[in-house]
Amino acid sequence: MFIQIFSVGGTIDKVYFDALSEFQIGEPMADELLRQGRVGFKYHVESLLRKDSLELTDDDRDLIRDRVAACTADHILITHGTDTMTVTAAALADVQEKVIVLTGAMQPARFRDTDALFNLGLAIGALNCCQPGVWIAMSGRVFAADGVRKNRLAGRFEAH
Repeated sequence: MFIQIFSVGGTIDKVYFDALSEFQIGEPMADELLRQGRVGFKYHVESLLRKDSLELTDDDRDLIRDRVAACTADHILITHGTDTMTVTAAALADVQEKVIVLTGAMQPARFRDTDALFNLGLAIGALNCCQPGVWIAMSGRVFAADGVRKNRLAGRFEAH
C-alpha cells in the first residue's frame, strides 16, 4: 500500500517559542513519526499549507480538495488542525473512490505528552480497513466524517 500524506498545519506541526503563547506551524511531523514507527509501507509527505485550522479559508479547502481529487493514490492521509477538521472533511465529501482519513493532535507532536503518534497510527490503521469515503481518526476512534464533533471541554472527538 502507498499512502499520500498531505499536511495542512495545525497543532500536530506547531513549534512554540515561549511558554505556549508564540508559535508557528513548522515542518510536517508525519515523516519523523512514521520513521520512529518503522512502518512497512511506502508513503510521501507533501506540505500543502502551514496554517492553524482556524485560519483556513474556503480557498484553502478548495486547494486541499483539488489536490486530493487529482492525486493518483487511493489512500490519502491529511494531517490537520482539530478545530475545523470536520469542515475540511465536508469539503472532501464528493471525492470518489479514495479512502481519505484526517487526523491531528491536541498537543504538538514535538511535545513529550502528545496524542500525535497515537492518532497518526490510528489513521494508518483506518486507511488499511475503511471503505472509500472520508473519515476522521481521533481520540482512539475512527468516525465517519459527517458523524463526529470536537468536544472542546472534554478535549476529544466524539460521535454526534
